[in-house]
Amino acid sequence: MDRTQEWHELAAQLAVDSIRCSTAAGSGHPTSSMSAAHLLAVLYSDHLRYDVDDPKSPANDRFVLSKGHASPLMFSVLKAIGAITDEELMTFRRFGSPVQGHPAPVPEMPWIDVATGSLGQGLPIGLGMALSMRVDGLAGRVWVLMGDSEIVEGSVWETMANASYHEVRNLIGILDMNRLGQRGPTMLEWNGDAHARRAEAFGWRALQVDGHDVAQIDRAYTEASDGSGPTLIVARTEKGHGVSFLANAEGWHGKALDEEQAKQAIEELGGGRSITITPPKPEGVSLSDGSGAEVTLPVYDKEIATRKAFGETLVALAARPDVVVLDGEVANSTHTEDFQKAAPDRFFEMFIGEQGMLGAAVGLQALGKVPFAATFGAFLTRGYDFVRMAAISRANLRLCGSHAGVSIGEDGPSQMALEDLAMMRAVHGSTVLYPADGNATAALVGAMTDLSGISFMRTTREKTPRLYGADEEFPIGGSKVVRSSEGDRATVVGAGVTLFEGLKAADKLAEDGVNVRVIDAYSVKPIDGSTLRTAMGETGLLVVVEDHWIEGGLGDAVLEALAAGGNELSGRVIKLAVTEMAGSGSPEELREWAGISSNAIVRAVRSALA
Repeated sequence: MDRTQEWHELAAQLAVDSIRCSTAAGSGHPTSSMSAAHLLAVLYSDHLRYDVDDPKSPANDRFVLSKGHASPLMFSVLKAIGAITDEELMTFRRFGSPVQGHPAPVPEMPWIDVATGSLGQGLPIGLGMALSMRVDGLAGRVWVLMGDSEIVEGSVWETMANASYHEVRNLIGILDMNRLGQRGPTMLEWNGDAHARRAEAFGWRALQVDGHDVAQIDRAYTEASDGSGPTLIVARTEKGHGVSFLANAEGWHGKALDEEQAKQAIEELGGGRSITITPPKPEGVSLSDGSGAEVTLPVYDKEIATRKAFGETLVALAARPDVVVLDGEVANSTHTEDFQKAAPDRFFEMFIGEQGMLGAAVGLQALGKVPFAATFGAFLTRGYDFVRMAAISRANLRLCGSHAGVSIGEDGPSQMALEDLAMMRAVHGSTVLYPADGNATAALVGAMTDLSGISFMRTTREKTPRLYGADEEFPIGGSKVVRSSEGDRATVVGAGVTLFEGLKAADKLAEDGVNVRVIDAYSVKPIDGSTLRTAMGETGLLVVVEDHWIEGGLGDAVLEALAAGGNELSGRVIKLAVTEMAGSGSPEELREWAGISSNAIVRAVRSALA
């Protein structure tokens, strides 16, 4: 049997197995898998350099199934390379099986690097992987299989522009142009010229092939691997290819075949097969993870904006070769420009493309990097789906949102992050931090470096006074009681800029003989429930003040912590937060207007005690 016939036989097996596992599950996307069977048969047989026994080897090429609904194909490939058994394949979509409806990097599935299924994410992730390889001087390549519906996503074009700008030479997109989307034809159908022209306009090389002609596919993969720049292979394919009643037929998206239909389809494909293949192995490499590098965090003895302290702390972390930083063209506001000056080869300007930035961060961490990604907190909302999917990927990301709340002042509401705490608290396993001064910021940024999961830091635009000494510790999940006495009659809970409003309010109330405890809830999630419950028990009144919408932020975190305590508590919680749409004004004017100023806190405490 010649090589061409071997590829065809493997492709037929992948199509058959895609039908078998989805029919057994009673759901799935077999036709979307069948259209790309030849593409992956050739790729895994001869072009993807990959050690199946060491899937996390830094020497490996990487493959990302961006069209994650074609998971039957992905798992059929894993069976063919010996990663999983046929018995495991046939548990597709069953409760408790790692062979899930869309790929996810669960512990039993180390051959999957990232979760996919929300379309338009594979190429940004692939860019991050390609950048990681370049930082480490590796010869690997990144292959991303995309569907022709998802290429409408803006994140794809953000990434194409950034890949060209950064002169990435090892990123290869494979477009499975099968003409049909979920409800009918795609935007461009089989117009491969239009896809190619668009790619070329973004500085990519475009190669058009018949996606079922294995010789053409082989030649295109060889050309794309020459390192001359990012390449898009536009492969014209058929959805449901190889089966008469499925090929190019509408109405089959996301539908499994019944037993009789599956039997007929498998017969047309030539029956079942038991082909196994071994992808070409890469040459071995070894890398240092950088965790042993000595890092000296900055120390502050005067006021500084926490956003500036964030940037200066990143400079200290540049001593670690695994730390990388991405920014969305606001580096002079987030102060990641400080890191850019210290380690330009590990700083990636992603321009105004927050989705692409976050996707690239996921790709970088998948290959062992420690990425920090920063932009205005309000603009992170654009990339929130990438954050959500990063959690499914079990990704370790460190995010920073500057310019938070009405306190940014005259720029107005479009620039005010007022939902960021709620947004990030809702992410599974996330850590949400809001430091008040420079030393707290430095300590918490240092802690983020080794945190698992998604961590988010909210920074302040204004300079804030020095509150803590250089030796102060800030454990994740902790808080600071910055003022207290035995006779406290109320507790003010703040974080970041509102902590200082709370301290001013405490001074004013003390003049009237009313002692008030003040807590710095710098760790919004996990929050220090023990200290909050103690304060409620001892003072009977908690006033939570935050520069955030009243829904979902610090106030709700405090309420949840009190409710989770398990012990009956008597007392009252008052939430002071933003409730109306802001306009322009000075930070002081806007805090007063929003009812989160020291004066508002004083009024709330006096009213409650009266």
